[in-house]
Amino acid sequence: MMKVSIQVPTCELSDSDLRQMSQLGVDCIDFTQGGSFPGVREQGFPDLDKLLQLKRRIRSHGMEINRVTLPDMSTSFMLEEPGSEIQLENVSHAIKTFGEAGITLVRQRFAGDVFPYMAEEYTAVHRGGALVRGESLKRNPDKQPPTVEQLNAWWKRFDLVFGKLVPLAEEYDMKLAVHPSDTPYHNTPFGGLGLNRVIDSFPSRNVGLVYCVGTRGEAGGTPLVLDEIYQYGRKDKIFLVHFRNVRGSLATAGAFEEAMLDDGHMNMAKILLELHKVGYNGCINPDHITSLEMDRAPHRSAETKMNWVGWAYAIGYVKALLAALTEFRGGRD
Repeated sequence: MMKVSIQVPTCELSDSDLRQMSQLGVDCIDFTQGGSFPGVREQGFPDLDKLLQLKRRIRSHGMEINRVTLPDMSTSFMLEEPGSEIQLENVSHAIKTFGEAGITLVRQRFAGDVFPYMAEEYTAVHRGGALVRGESLKRNPDKQPPTVEQLNAWWKRFDLVFGKLVPLAEEYDMKLAVHPSDTPYHNTPFGGLGLNRVIDSFPSRNVGLVYCVGTRGEAGGTPLVLDEIYQYGRKDKIFLVHFRNVRGSLATAGAFEEAMLDDGHMNMAKILLELHKVGYNGCINPDHITSLEMDRAPHRSAETKMNWVGWAYAIGYVKALLAALTEFRGGRD
């Protein structure tokens, strides 16, 4: 049965944060920043004892760690600059540490998988004054996308990293995932073709995707999302689902705006149904939470940086959809 997870950018979670998550019915926690774990700044990879302490603390509130993020592969590594190889050693140590802690899903980030200079970001105002992120394509004469030669060099470095990490993931029975390029500008590495390239190059049951409905919706809307869920889901390559709605897409409007789950152009219930059809059984993770009135200063709580009003809406919406899906399929798990 699908569960609900919540994203956090830090390991410094207060008891109030954890109680709030538990009260909302969160099943699992996803850690989005590889540098946030104790030990990474000091030694380049997490400290096992402190990681286990964090895991026990989360379990004491009735939740589990679902996904963690490895330390980033930086621009210096991707450009093969001197001294950058230590990053690969640190990431290898990190995946071993997470494996020893019993973590089963890790994501690796790579610098250079997005081209932010290809669009202009802005803040859009949706219903009732909700603030959302928007992007519109623009021509930048001073900055051109990478050439085929440059992209091939990027992929060579990617292959070097995964060539070392995949055997470790298999040894510890961990799932190793990439996230689609966000924003999905033309020819970004983890776009429609690039995601297939990852899976084709590393045909391991441990390699797959953090499939982001919002990011892929930005690329082509509901038809693209449903098609990719079918393609990757039937191969058991979807390890986690990021769940958000958008208005418009780069393909149809040359722009998009993020939206509340019930207020965009995609039918989120239909997307959950398609995930069920392909046998997906992981976490549904709302992301890019909309900024709502009571989450902004001076209303925002000083105890936490979480947008709890927005999160409460998103988690409740997802839980309601999952309950409706259970009823729709006759109460079967």
